[in-house]
Amino acid sequence: MAVHNYDVVVIGTGPAGESAAINAAKHGRRVAVVEKQPTVGGNCTHWGTIPSKALRHQVKQIMQFNTNRMFRDIGEPRWFSFPHVMERSRATIDQQVAMRTNFYARNRIDLFNGVARFKDEHTLLVRGNDEGMEELVARKVIIATGSRPYRPGDIDFRHPRIYCSDTILSLNHTPRTLIIFGAGVIGCEYASIFSGLGVKVDLINNRDSLLSFLDDEISDALSYHLRKHGVLIRHNEEYERVEGDESGVTVHLKSGKRLRADAFLWANGRTGNTDQLGLENIGLGANGRGQLQVDDHYRTAIPHIYAAGDVIGWPSLASAAYDQGLNACDELLERDYRFVSEVPTGIYTIPEISSFGRTERELTEAKVPYEVAQAFFKDTARAQITGDTVGMLKILFDQDSLAIYGIHCFGDQASEIVHIGQAIMQQPGEANSLKYFVNTTFNYPTMAEAYRVAAQNGLNRVF
Repeated sequence: MAVHNYDVVVIGTGPAGESAAINAAKHGRRVAVVEKQPTVGGNCTHWGTIPSKALRHQVKQIMQFNTNRMFRDIGEPRWFSFPHVMERSRATIDQQVAMRTNFYARNRIDLFNGVARFKDEHTLLVRGNDEGMEELVARKVIIATGSRPYRPGDIDFRHPRIYCSDTILSLNHTPRTLIIFGAGVIGCEYASIFSGLGVKVDLINNRDSLLSFLDDEISDALSYHLRKHGVLIRHNEEYERVEGDESGVTVHLKSGKRLRADAFLWANGRTGNTDQLGLENIGLGANGRGQLQVDDHYRTAIPHIYAAGDVIGWPSLASAAYDQGLNACDELLERDYRFVSEVPTGIYTIPEISSFGRTERELTEAKVPYEVAQAFFKDTARAQITGDTVGMLKILFDQDSLAIYGIHCFGDQASEIVHIGQAIMQQPGEANSLKYFVNTTFNYPTMAEAYRVAAQNGLNRVF
């Protein structure tokens, strides 16, 4: 068995693992990464962020074609199957894999394909797909193994009509009806995607509102537009059992309701990928959801073993994972680092949602006086040109100092628009001010111009 010595070994090649490995390599460390899949990119590239967002983009284009009057001059609305749309989305995955593979080669990072397991606190055994074994000895280890869909034991995921958010990507037909259990971010995104393809969707939520961490007005807007596209939302429901047969799936709810559909998608929670790491060999434990606990330095209970990304839980976003991996590596390199605690929320429903900072509910509960500045996309020239007139930008700000407390956006390009407000909010002192948006010239016509419109609206409310 070959033995290799490294300064840093990173387990996982998703956003957290990639940023950590490249950061260490660029600062002169000898680095290896271990990836259990045949290609790099992790769950983000192959099953999560990239495929679902590429799929959403294809569906959004289909919806635009089918609802744009100009295209009726060249033909009737078109129907596209899920497998056909998914196949078109795979080109993006291939591009991402090629690009990221080159990152490791260019930075002279050794790549081992196989499952990593701790032998002791400094040694990893890597079993490759050919059943060969490599031994990696490292001064520092970063665990960035990501997460996978949580699968309750009483649901038969081997049934050909029962899916999780990973296996749904291999769906080989287009169901007429679909039940989605779980109305979190993933459930809402797939409800948008499938309803955009003309599938009748039942979205089962075990809470009393959609995405309750969002601003209430944005949550209400999402509910309205999902229903507008034919999604039936059922709040405060829990499943009793899920039964699949040759022609479909029946879901029995604890409320006594029975639902029937061609297929069933479980989208309720995720589990950290720690069960194959051999943590028991080093005295390290994960919680009930397979997640590792870290301190403000991204260190586990063993000081030279770090963890970052979805494997440590909240916020479980690719953007945050990339920063966490980068900063975990900065800490072990004894460089300046930060603990990632403030990240924008990006939800790629149709229309999309993004927010940063505090909500109206949070400010009200904390008894913080605030005012609201808002701009509706239907009143902006760019939205009128593109036809994406659904949505709004809302800014919450201090009535006296005009400091910004929160940015909330719903509609086309929301995840891009929010970053302008985020940048201003994070400026020190008086630089965080609503006045920036009226004292700055924005390109016209743009979606970003909504900041100027909203700021003027907000200043009109100040007395």
